[in-house]
Amino acid sequence: MFDTGDYIVYAGEGVCVVEDIGSPNVSGVNKDRLYYTLSPLYRAGRVFAPVDTNVFMRPVISREEAIDLIRGMPEVNGELYENSNLRFLTEHYQRAIQSYTCAGLVKLMKDVWLKRSHVAAQGKKLGQIDERYMKRAEDMLYGELAVALDIDRSEVHGYIENALATIEAGGEFNG
Repeated sequence: MFDTGDYIVYAGEGVCVVEDIGSPNVSGVNKDRLYYTLSPLYRAGRVFAPVDTNVFMRPVISREEAIDLIRGMPEVNGELYENSNLRFLTEHYQRAIQSYTCAGLVKLMKDVWLKRSHVAAQGKKLGQIDERYMKRAEDMLYGELAVALDIDRSEVHGYIENALATIEAGGEFNG
């Protein structure tokens, strides 16, 4: 069970803070059940999630885990996934998103970067579904890394680029 003030990843919402635990004073909720009152960090509103729900929830990764993830990014190889059937393409990306792991999101992003390079070499542009899932993976990953690293989400991309440049130059990245 999470505590008030904890940062968690809640299914498709991304990073949320647990504001309260109890029975919310909202119509339509079972008053005999405990709920988390979640406040998404990157959009307005609240989410009321039963404590005993089957919807995916996990704690945000630690700073050390975030640094290890970034250190390991150069070893992640992208795989070219091409499928003209939009349903299969969507399902492929959806499975990666629904892993709800930072490593899974990095892998998805590397796959799309590889595909972007591949289609650009043919004089084409990346498809809308590829772009949409790339953006969603970035939003989810950068949101979680921002909390783990205690930086603004707008700074995450630059932080990763600087870390990878340090690693590529043979330096040691310690966060």
